[in-house]
Amino acid sequence: MEAIRLFREQLKSGKICLGASISIADPVVADALADSVDFFWIDQEHCPMSPEALTGHLRATRARGVPALVRIRGIGSPFIKPVLDAGADGVIVPQIRSADEVRQVVSDCRYPPLGARGYGPRIPSNYGRNGGRDYIDSANKGVFVSVQIETAEALDALDEIAAVPGVDSLVIGPMDLSGALGVLGDVEHPKVVAAIERVIATAREAGLFVGTGMGPNPDYACVMARRGVQWMHVGNDFDYLVCHMNQITYRVRKSLGSDAVSHKIRSLHD
Repeated sequence: MEAIRLFREQLKSGKICLGASISIADPVVADALADSVDFFWIDQEHCPMSPEALTGHLRATRARGVPALVRIRGIGSPFIKPVLDAGADGVIVPQIRSADEVRQVVSDCRYPPLGARGYGPRIPSNYGRNGGRDYIDSANKGVFVSVQIETAEALDALDEIAAVPGVDSLVIGPMDLSGALGVLGDVEHPKVVAAIERVIATAREAGLFVGTGMGPNPDYACVMARRGVQWMHVGNDFDYLVCHMNQITYRVRKSLGSDAVSHKIRSLHD
């Protein structure tokens, strides 16, 4: 739990924490990116990542001392418990719609008497060597619980959601939030910006951290940081592959005066 403790301390100190989203199965990806990020956002919601692939990433992040938060597929103990038992430092729960759902998430993340998490922490307890009461207390205190605000229902219940004990962070989902507000894809639409600013203000007033995810867009990351977002993943593993390869191809072909620079790649740079 040392990595997530330091992550919390960085956020409390005012540091903007930047991370990478992981979607490719090979744990070499997490190992390679570890020195460049403050945390990992491992995505199960949109990626067919197997339990074995997830475990590989969590071992890599643990070895590198980088906190790993897993965006799970849905609400409920079957989604949360195996992820935490595999060694995740916390969860990001998508598509939240009510405070009752958030209460369920909090309960699923913590052992009794604070919650209803079943006991079976293989990796976090060092395969039983460090289990028992001390582990339970440490796990209950250390787990990082975050929920995504990206639906109209969550906006309607925002004050009640932010007041649920045991939540660490609200996480803005700009793209889905724009869809919920009828302007899918326009994350800078005034309605979306107003909703984002409301989420940030509500979270900060409740003493919660604010996170978000986005594509590989440094300019938008700076905009969100200036609005008050404290932690964010800026793109994901395949974004970095595509963007950097496009940059290399463009620069080499342009330097050589080649006519083979594709319109698609040229449009990314001109």
